Amino acid sequence: MPATAVPKSSLLRRLPLILMIGIAALGAFALRDKLSFDMLAKHQQQLLAFRDAHYFWSAVAFMAGYAILVALSLPGATVATLTGGFLFGLFPGVLFNVTGATLGAVAVFVAVRAGAGSETAQRIAARGGAAARLQSALQQNEWSVLLLMRLVPAVPFFLANLIPAFVGVRLDRFAVTTFLGIIPGGLVFTSVGSGLGEVFARGETPDLTILFTPAVMGPILGLAALSALPIVLKLLRKRT
Repeated sequence: MPATAVPKSSLLRRLPLILMIGIAALGAFALRDKLSFDMLAKHQQQLLAFRDAHYFWSAVAFMAGYAILVALSLPGATVATLTGGFLFGLFPGVLFNVTGATLGAVAVFVAVRAGAGSETAQRIAARGGAAARLQSALQQNEWSVLLLMRLVPAVPFFLANLIPAFVGVRLDRFAVTTFLGIIPGGLVFTSVGSGLGEVFARGETPDLTILFTPAVMGPILGLAALSALPIVLKLLRKRT
C-alpha cells in the first residue's frame, strides 16, 4: 500500500497543473479570434446594459473572468484590461483589473509550485552551480526582484508567474509584488479603456503604443530603478 500511495499523491498534486495546461491549449485554439476589439465593440451595448442593471455582479464576474483568463494563459488579456476601463472607468476599473490579474497569477503560481515547482527548487539547491547561486540571489532579494519582473515590460507576464514558482519564493511576497507591480501598467491600459466609447463611435481601434512613450515609460522605469536600489546597495556593501 505505501508503495502506491506516493505516485497517487504525486499525481493529485500535479492534477491542477495538468488541467490548466490542457484547458489553456484548448482555449488558445478556441478563443484565438473571440476576445478582440471587434467583439467588444459589437457587444458594447449589451455589456453596458448588464453593468447598469447588475453592477455588483458584473464587477465580480469581470474579475473572475479576468482571473481565469490569466490563470489559463488564454489570449485576450489586453482586451480584458481595456474592457475593465470601458465598463468601470479608470477607478474602480484599475482595481478590478489588477485584482483579477493578481488572482490569476496566484493561481498559476500555486498550481506550478504544487505540481513541480517545489521539487524543482529543491533540485536546484541540491545540485549547486550557477542555477543555485541565481536561486539564492533571488531569494535574498525577493521583494526587489519580483517587483522588477512586474515593472519591466521585457519580462512576459506568464514567465513572471512561472519563474518564482520554480525557484521557491514565498507566496505572500509573490502576491503582494504582483498586485503592486502591475498597477502602473494597469493604470495606463485602464485609462485607454475608459475612453473606448469615443474610439468605437469613430470606428477606430485604441492606440496601445502609448505605453512605450517617454511620458509613460519614464515613471515606470524610475519605479523599476527604485526597486533595484536595495540589490545595488547590497552588492556595494559586499565589495567594501
